[in-house]
Amino acid sequence: MASHIENNSGEIAKPQTAHLWKVFFILLAVTVLEFIIAFTISADTEVGKWFKISIFIILTFVKCFYIVGTFMHLKEEVKSLIWTVVLPVIFVVWFLIALVLLEGEYIGTVR
Repeated sequence: MASHIENNSGEIAKPQTAHLWKVFFILLAVTVLEFIIAFTISADTEVGKWFKISIFIILTFVKCFYIVGTFMHLKEEVKSLIWTVVLPVIFVVWFLIALVLLEGEYIGTVR
């Protein structure tokens, strides 16, 4: 398979390496931020533990949506398709939070 793709005018298209490097460095920055948070914020208290967990979840969703938008080309789609993907994720996260808040005190107890 050829390493260069020809467009309709017969010219060889330039590789999109600049965009890929930009995506790489953005994801690297978010990952470095996660490592800094992991090693600097103490989780000795209950508040510190939940703060750390919530920051990791938020940063994971940021990376997830950025990867999906960039590499799966979702950000170039119509808004209705984007909402078709994002809205169920929001409801599932809301459902999981609601379950933990309602039934969380029973986790680990013997009945």
